[in-house]
Amino acid sequence: MTTPHSGLTASPSAPEPGERPDAAPAPRRDAEASKAAILRAARYLLARHAHADITLKAVADRAGVSAPLILKYFGNKDALFARVMSFESDADALLDAPLEELGQHMVRHVLEGQTQRGADPVLRIVFAPLQGEQGEILRANFRAQVSERLAGRLSGRDAGLRAELAVSTLLGLGVMYGIARGSHLRATSVDAIVDRYAPAVQAQLAP
Repeated sequence: MTTPHSGLTASPSAPEPGERPDAAPAPRRDAEASKAAILRAARYLLARHAHADITLKAVADRAGVSAPLILKYFGNKDALFARVMSFESDADALLDAPLEELGQHMVRHVLEGQTQRGADPVLRIVFAPLQGEQGEILRANFRAQVSERLAGRLSGRDAGLRAELAVSTLLGLGVMYGIARGSHLRATSVDAIVDRYAPAVQAQLAP
């Protein structure tokens, strides 16, 4: 999830609806940067406001784009927030390592997500209580797309428990780093934190 501290703006966007049809299209990387900025902005607002209270204009203002551009890329508000409430693509990256190296990879991915990309892959589940019925969607997606998917890679009768413990360990790190903003933690290099913290996560992955 984008942590509550990201405030990145978008690169120049692709042409908006209503521009001349013969206008040269923006480079693909600009369109992708705009989409990423829109998703970051929506995540940021979802961490602070109920889904029903968030307007497309608020998302557009934070992302540095126009509301029509959001409609062009995502269709409507519900489609945009369906993307924000899904963990599927985040889990692809979070779990993209051999099992024997997965604890180290997940810890590094969470930290580098916050420090380099302004987006934590799992932390937005913390804000589910703000969302009412939408929070149930967040929880169901999180269980299916993160915890249960990780459990499917583990062996042993207690694989589900160990997967949830591993993910909860990651969430604790994300909260302390990105929300509580622990001064000692943030003053320590990512490599040093990985060396100290990854064994605690990896211990839950072994049968």
